[in-house]
Amino acid sequence: MNQYAFISEIGIRMSEEELSPDETIEIISSHTLARTNEVLPNLIHLLPVSARPFFPGQAVPLLMEQTHWEATMDAVMESSHQLLGVVLSEAESAETASPETFKDIGTVCRVHRVQRFEGRLQVLVECLQRFRIEKVVHNETPFTARIEYLPEPNLSSKEIKPYAVAIINTIKELLPLNPLYAEELRMFLDRFGPDDPSHLTDFAASLTTSDKFQLQAVLETVELLPRMEKVLELLHRELEVVKAQASIRKTVEERMEKQQREFLLREQLKAIQQELGIEKDDRTAELDKFKERLEKLTLTEQAQARVDEEMDKLSVLEPGSPEYSVTRNYLDWITLLPWGVDSEDKLDLQYARKTLDKDHYGLEDVKERILEFLALGIMKGQIAGSIILLVGPPGVGKTSIGHSIAEALGRKFYRFSVGGIRDEAEIKGHRRTYIGAMPGKFIQAMKDAGTQNPVIMLDEIDKIGASYQGDPASALLEVLDPEQNSDFLDHYLDLRFDLSKALFICTANQLDTIPRPLLDRMETISLSGYIANEKLQIARKYLLPRQLERAGLKRSDLKLNSASLRAIIEGYARDAGVRRLEKQIGKIVRKVVVKILEGAKKPIEVMVDDLKDYLGGPVFRDERNLSGAGVVTGLAWTAMGGATLNIEAVATHEFNRGFKLTGQLGDVMRESAEIAYGYVLSNAEEFGADIDFFEKAFIHLHVPAGATPKDGPSAGITMASALLSLARNKPVRNIAMTGELTLTGQVFPVGGIREKVIAARRAGVRELILPEDNRSDFEEVPEHIRKGIKVHFASVFEDVVPLLFRGK
Repeated sequence: MNQYAFISEIGIRMSEEELSPDETIEIISSHTLARTNEVLPNLIHLLPVSARPFFPGQAVPLLMEQTHWEATMDAVMESSHQLLGVVLSEAESAETASPETFKDIGTVCRVHRVQRFEGRLQVLVECLQRFRIEKVVHNETPFTARIEYLPEPNLSSKEIKPYAVAIINTIKELLPLNPLYAEELRMFLDRFGPDDPSHLTDFAASLTTSDKFQLQAVLETVELLPRMEKVLELLHRELEVVKAQASIRKTVEERMEKQQREFLLREQLKAIQQELGIEKDDRTAELDKFKERLEKLTLTEQAQARVDEEMDKLSVLEPGSPEYSVTRNYLDWITLLPWGVDSEDKLDLQYARKTLDKDHYGLEDVKERILEFLALGIMKGQIAGSIILLVGPPGVGKTSIGHSIAEALGRKFYRFSVGGIRDEAEIKGHRRTYIGAMPGKFIQAMKDAGTQNPVIMLDEIDKIGASYQGDPASALLEVLDPEQNSDFLDHYLDLRFDLSKALFICTANQLDTIPRPLLDRMETISLSGYIANEKLQIARKYLLPRQLERAGLKRSDLKLNSASLRAIIEGYARDAGVRRLEKQIGKIVRKVVVKILEGAKKPIEVMVDDLKDYLGGPVFRDERNLSGAGVVTGLAWTAMGGATLNIEAVATHEFNRGFKLTGQLGDVMRESAEIAYGYVLSNAEEFGADIDFFEKAFIHLHVPAGATPKDGPSAGITMASALLSLARNKPVRNIAMTGELTLTGQVFPVGGIREKVIAARRAGVRELILPEDNRSDFEEVPEHIRKGIKVHFASVFEDVVPLLFRGK
């Protein structure tokens, strides 16, 4: 801000429209400037300013509020000298200033003209000399003070001329960067010469945009040499700021010029090409692209009518309108969908069998179910309208089986996870009225696959959610119903699209959380998990070679024998799947790579004793063989597969009769324990137990691993056996069991028989008790899993009792 653009925040501001710089020069020239021998008064009126101080040698036009400052200006004009002391105030505005906010040093000014205009005063002042306030005589407007004038400094110093030259050179650098500086310099030279260092220094300070306190510090520095040093520093800062502004302005101008030039050339090129018939405009090009796509598709009558309608609308819309982009995106989606485009199926059962065997070891029962399903489609000539649900623990190969089915059929494969989806629009799309609307996942799958008959996998369907935005599981009912999905309606397209030719494969870890209407539409295939021998073969044939390939190693670089692999399986990866096993093998391979790069000799052999160095201590240890009276081994099913479950019962004291349960048991399992206690108590004599024991004993029944929640009815006969063993004070043989018990002693069937048999085999238990109604489930367990396991089937608890203590 320069002296001609000076603005006082409240009450004092300059108006260039009212008084131009040329008029200011003319007025100042017509008056007598401060004379050398002029005697200036020591008592003058004060005018506070809040924006920035004035410097001697300036001619400043002001615009101020008439109501507040008229008395002051009248007093000044009525005086013989017509002098006014301008002093900087620390107040926010001149009107709110008080003597306490005045700076000590200001500038005495001669008032040349005062004009009244629309409630304001137009004042022209000439700044003459610095002064110091000795005492404020009148504390209210018009402010009056007794002052002391500060004479001009001694100009004899030899260092002044170099500083003056430096100031002039810096001003010269500023001139090309801002034309306002040139106008102000012209006005300065009209009144002073460049050989007047004091006024030159004050003029240079007034050129800068420094804040009012920095400028006041210059005003208060009466000695010339220190003042010139301060001003030179302010000028250099100003030069840096102006250069930065000029650089920014130049960059912006160049960018705008480039964009304008490119736009002009592009428009000229487009006009020339259209004139010559070489190129069409954007709208015509888009329409031709859509028509070209439609020639390869077979749309339904409804879709064709909608496309024609939207094409007509697009042809009349302006490309810059919002409706144009909405219509264009809609037509883009419709023309990218595979209307009437099918891929040819490989209807070869032998090829399908080879594909499944190539990618998966074991799971013979699962493969047979899949081959039976494929055989029906091959016999019919097409495989369509089918929904398969693969359910099993994590890591057993559900997703990879989906890949294999797609490869066996020669179809495109598209997978997406529905776990955690809470918005119905993810399935059925958003309506076109919403900003950023898109079709649902199934229409996107069709677009990406490029055919109407892909294999679409819905992962984690048991983890689908619901919220205030809708229930995605209910939206899936239409998609996964062969009777309805031939006319699937997506909200975005608002057209019927045929999904019946797609093969849907869903995966889940458990069935409990899948809504029953959705589960009824799917054919369930269970993948129960792998036993140790199966894991060993999978590790040798699939997992180890894959990890070596990822690491860039050859089969000969690492030797991992069967004993080491079996130790990894038993100690570090005892889960039902093979995902953890592959991670452990990958960990070994990474450490082997480090050793090879450090110069170790190949091949590197990893023995059983070396596993602790590669993988740390075993995560799983052999299950403790708990024994004694009141201890019985049960079988449980979990989302990770099967597990053995030891149940302990002890008589803690005989102070009073009672029954206590611990082990973080769920409500159903607690009810099973109560039923077992009631049944054994009511039939104690029949089973050879002392009835007096239950009359006196406080029995505590505990299921170990107390941090793990447990629930379900399948531990009924196990709990009853533990209580009977405690009452008879006889330990139970090495036998495991599962089955639901009723109050009348009936043994009801339970689920997860395959997983429980695998868990017993893993734990080294070779004799089991299962419900009679689960005989057929046991017979469906593969022969290699059943081999070596003796099973007893019980329909009532009386069938269980002789098996507990036989031979003892």
